[in-house]
Amino acid sequence: MALAVLWVWRARATVASIPTAAVAVGISLALAVLAPLLWLSVAYRLEDGMMVIDRAASLLIHHGTPYLSGAQITSWLSYNPYLPVMTLAGLPSAAGLRGLVGNSGIWLAAGTVIPLAAAFWIAVPHRGCRPCRGDAALATGMAIASPVIGLNLAVITTDPPVLAFIALALALATPSAGSSLAARTAGSGIALAVACDLKSTAWLAVPVLAAMFAARDGARAAGRFLAAAVITAAVLIAALAPAAVLRPGGLISNAVLFPLGLTHDKTPAESLLPGHLLTELGTAGHVISVGLLLAAALGIAVSLVVRPPRDVPAAARRLALGLALMFLLGPNVRFGYFLYPLGLLGWLALTRTVPAAREAHAPAEGAVQDA
Repeated sequence: MALAVLWVWRARATVASIPTAAVAVGISLALAVLAPLLWLSVAYRLEDGMMVIDRAASLLIHHGTPYLSGAQITSWLSYNPYLPVMTLAGLPSAAGLRGLVGNSGIWLAAGTVIPLAAAFWIAVPHRGCRPCRGDAALATGMAIASPVIGLNLAVITTDPPVLAFIALALALATPSAGSSLAARTAGSGIALAVACDLKSTAWLAVPVLAAMFAARDGARAAGRFLAAAVITAAVLIAALAPAAVLRPGGLISNAVLFPLGLTHDKTPAESLLPGHLLTELGTAGHVISVGLLLAAALGIAVSLVVRPPRDVPAAARRLALGLALMFLLGPNVRFGYFLYPLGLLGWLALTRTVPAAREAHAPAEGAVQDA
């Protein structure tokens, strides 16, 4: 990966470096992501999270909801802390497919790579020129091969696709000469709704991006964004968990209360983060942790009103800060959740590199066209 970074940095200054950079990134992807992902998918049993997703898909097919009822909860493994869209990764297995094509981890990887590639593709305005296409492909490869995303893909966790759709929402929110404001706001809302219907960790992005649209483009744009996000989220839940719409208690208990540690059975996951250490003190410590989490959320809300972000980079930084605070203070949070703030900062770094590389390539591309 270090070799890939070196060559991509050189590629900013010369088009001739791009093939070598692509080779370096390709080797990083093969060794750091693809090989361990395939090996772990074939040689080892599914992780608990993947088993939950496969069970949720089977429940959805037979009962119209991916969640067990309260009477069926027997341990912490009975809970499904994910939102209905996450169930899609388990449908091939529930449909009877076996091997890699029926492995939910493989589908989660696909659900990460595709929206992330689309996000970087949208980040380059000159999508018809060869250097821009190369920039987007290299940025995508570097993001996937990075330890932040690559490690989580290799060991098969559920967070990378959520981050990928947040990045897609940020990319769609960026001004572009090729699309209207209405299309950008609606597209960003739709992409973020998918992230929010994957996992509740994406919910903070909704007020952050709404505040950004309001400050940059006006209240009407923010309203259009919120309408697209809410309608899309509601349609996805109705389509993928119709029984949960009629009986929302299971969804709330599984996807909201269980992650907050407010159910009888709690996850055995441990960490040295302040919020989790507080929960180890008993009921009082848990109450303090939840109180601090709510205080952090209130502080973020106040900051969005007093000093709203006025562009996408500012929104991404505000979101990264807010998520970092929530992960530090919240109960039952593990270190892996810092994939989100680190990934957002990485997204900013790579999307800054892409325009720089494009400007460096422009004279060479122009010279080829003149010739």
